[in-house]
Amino acid sequence: MRQPKRNVPELLAIIILFIGLLPPVAASAATNDNFDNAFIISSLPFSDSVDNSAATIEVDEPQSCYWSPHTVWYSYTPTTDGVVRADMSGSSIDDTNLSVYLRTAPGLSGLSFITCASYTNSAATFAVQAGMTYYLQVESLSNVGNLNLNLQIVPPPANDDFSNAAPIAALPFQATVDTSGATLQDGEPSPPCAGGMLRETIWYAFTAAMDGPVSISISAPFQPLIAVYAGSSLTELTELGCQTSWGQLTFQANAGVVYYLQLGSMYGPGGHMEVVMDVTPAPVANFFFYPSDPSVYDAIQFYDNSYDPGQIGFHPAAWDFGDGTMASDCCPVHQYLTDNDYTVNLTATTLDGRTASASQVVQVRSHDVAIIKFTAPQAARAGQTRQLNVAINSRRYPDTVQVQLLKSVPGGFETVGMLTQYVLVRSGNRTTNFNFSYTFTPTDAATGKVTFKAVALIAGNRDVLPADNEAIAFPTKVAP
Repeated sequence: MRQPKRNVPELLAIIILFIGLLPPVAASAATNDNFDNAFIISSLPFSDSVDNSAATIEVDEPQSCYWSPHTVWYSYTPTTDGVVRADMSGSSIDDTNLSVYLRTAPGLSGLSFITCASYTNSAATFAVQAGMTYYLQVESLSNVGNLNLNLQIVPPPANDDFSNAAPIAALPFQATVDTSGATLQDGEPSPPCAGGMLRETIWYAFTAAMDGPVSISISAPFQPLIAVYAGSSLTELTELGCQTSWGQLTFQANAGVVYYLQLGSMYGPGGHMEVVMDVTPAPVANFFFYPSDPSVYDAIQFYDNSYDPGQIGFHPAAWDFGDGTMASDCCPVHQYLTDNDYTVNLTATTLDGRTASASQVVQVRSHDVAIIKFTAPQAARAGQTRQLNVAINSRRYPDTVQVQLLKSVPGGFETVGMLTQYVLVRSGNRTTNFNFSYTFTPTDAATGKVTFKAVALIAGNRDVLPADNEAIAFPTKVAP
């Protein structure tokens, strides 16, 4: 029997169905999957893209920053010393990792880890030496796909050498510079504060317009170095100051003199740094004291809390306590003889002569109230309401006074009343009376007696002699 003819679309459908029934073809691993087959980078700049879907990890392969089962390898042997920056920007996935190694011996065991950069938005910057071989391990942490590797030489900044020091003609001065490619030139001084750990530097030349202190600071993600020199050539520099922290360096400048600034990084490669230079501001004088509500009975402790933006330091502070007495110390102790308002002045002087002063009014007030008399009934019955009286005398100032009335209970006292009144200063033994009413309870009768206590507190002020602020009455006998 003659078979019917099939049209072209039907044949294509059959072919596609047949292909779909075939087992999938496994993706082939990248040719540089293994360390021994690392792709050789012959020159820079360099960029490459590789699919690591079928990449594997070898036995004993290092995993210095993150673990990944899909790694590929590159190698680079520079012909000159320099600085190289590697990144993985442009990769189809973002959980990438790039590790850099120096080969010190054959095989995987001969790799010495240098640095790494995780995720596609970061870069690894490292110094290279001519003739040494560097290996780059490129990987993704969890996903797979196209990984991009980009390498380029980082050129030194224009003011890398002393002879090309960038001029600073006026203050304030601010600049941002990438020191990743900076170098140390032959004969360049290594200041003692660097401890031999200086790696690369840049130079500025500052011509002072006037006499006075000048401060320079660096903001950077690495430990910076700042050194200041006077002199006219690299071999004739005299160090004026050195700093290896994130603070600032202050030096005394003279008008018309050219000063050379050596800026660099400690221990490792540099990067972007912000340089700020300006005339050193005056110090900020400040102090505090304790207690903050002193009386004539208190030895007041004063604390110098001044701050020097130039970070030079201070001479001993000069104090004027406002009562005719002086002191020269950081933290003097002073006691006033009478209640009054005293203006205390602190003068702070930095080691390079800048001064500032601060004043505060110290109010010396000796508040004191006393319980002169406390009367309670000698006897009472359960259910009976009786009067109790607390007589208060104010010795120095009219004060608002709160009196608490407490009664004895097993284990201590409990509050049963509270009164607040304005107490005037009265001559002689005249007092202000606080009158309480208390109704005795069956519990009091069962106990057989009640002892009352009165406590006086000055509202808003400290009582300088609190020993006479409490009184306990004779016990009251309580009958049923």
